[in-house]
Amino acid sequence: MTDQNALQQAIDYVLDRVKAQDAAADVIANRSNNFSLKANQGELDEYKVTSGQVIGVRVIKDQRTATSYSESLDLASLDLMVNNALINAQYSQQDQHQKISCLDSRLATIEPEVYQIETATVDDKIALALSLEQGVVTKPHAKSAPYNGFAESDNHVILANTEGTLCSHNERSTYCYAYTLYEKDGKQAMHGGMSSGRLFHQLDPFYCINHGYDMAQALLDGAPIASKHYSVIFTLSALSNLFSAYGMCLSGQAAMKGINPWRDALHSQVASPLLTITDTAYVNGGFAIKAFDSEGFATRDTRLIGDGKLQSLLHNSHTASYFGIENTANGSRSAKGGLGVGGSHTVISAGSSSDAEIAAGEYLELVELQGVHSGADAVSGDFSFGASGFLCRDGQRLQAVRGITVAGNFYQMIKEIDAVGNQLDNDYSRSFYAPKIRFSRLNIAGK
Repeated sequence: MTDQNALQQAIDYVLDRVKAQDAAADVIANRSNNFSLKANQGELDEYKVTSGQVIGVRVIKDQRTATSYSESLDLASLDLMVNNALINAQYSQQDQHQKISCLDSRLATIEPEVYQIETATVDDKIALALSLEQGVVTKPHAKSAPYNGFAESDNHVILANTEGTLCSHNERSTYCYAYTLYEKDGKQAMHGGMSSGRLFHQLDPFYCINHGYDMAQALLDGAPIASKHYSVIFTLSALSNLFSAYGMCLSGQAAMKGINPWRDALHSQVASPLLTITDTAYVNGGFAIKAFDSEGFATRDTRLIGDGKLQSLLHNSHTASYFGIENTANGSRSAKGGLGVGGSHTVISAGSSSDAEIAAGEYLELVELQGVHSGADAVSGDFSFGASGFLCRDGQRLQAVRGITVAGNFYQMIKEIDAVGNQLDNDYSRSFYAPKIRFSRLNIAGK
């Protein structure tokens, strides 16, 4: 019996057991294979092959909901999983809005780019992993490549429920990375580069090596600058990191719980008119392409912010029912968890400003943020964290900057935007797409 047949049989068995108890349920079964390599001093330091499977059930009976999961597909384990969920449901609060509401969905992710046959050999992958470290340490003043590696994953997901839904998704992805520890004249700096793709041949190890080295070298002599307000441009990875810390403001689940500061802000101005953000189901080359959400509804695009006005939050069937509005098909659930909401590709629309217009005058280019999630308050919007980058003027880097603290309020920051660039780019994760954005004024504490 193939792994896929085994997962399907386990799902059918679980659904039959749930229906026999006059309950409703959805089931997620996931099988994954992972391979990773790391190098140290010219030799492989890690050669790891892992595989696993997990099946999880969300049961609803008498308007009470609970989840349970099992990493074994034997019948005794599946029986225990179902029984635990049914027992736990008895002690949960009744909730008329949480239902198994996706009926007879038969969706599969069919975009060829998402799951392709890999032709690279293990020897190819080992050679790449070794080359990452070697490429760094052969450069002048590169003391080591303390973090480096190659990894790939192969995932298969089946989603089914007691209402006739049966959906499947296969995906493959790979990535590599290399960090340079640069040391000269008693000073050190470290930075890294990462590359991702669906297949081995799409990786760019030279970018990983050179970007990490060049940035570490450029930051070496960085020092604090005068404390004051500066215009700021974040690199895409830094901007993605910052936006992810405030994802709650676009969550219908957070609104339902009463902790979303934008709960009552629909159709009002929450950002600069220059800002438009869409949750986009399909982006060419994106890593969040999936035909269905974690309830089985077909994924689709949702405009979240249009010209600075809040157009929608992300919703699943539960939050949509609670607010009496349309489901945006953003249900998110792992086999081991309960139902939540989650986005696919975050796309900030391009604006009309050229690179020269974005970079006019003095500004700070921030390339690295430290402790973003610990230094950010998603409810109030306040943040304070360490940063590194460059003081720039008219697109030219004047000096490296380190040892500063950037502080402000996210919800105020996105209202104060000077310019939005006219070209989109994606971060390493291939799920965040944005142009260059120049923010008017952030408080920088330096010297």
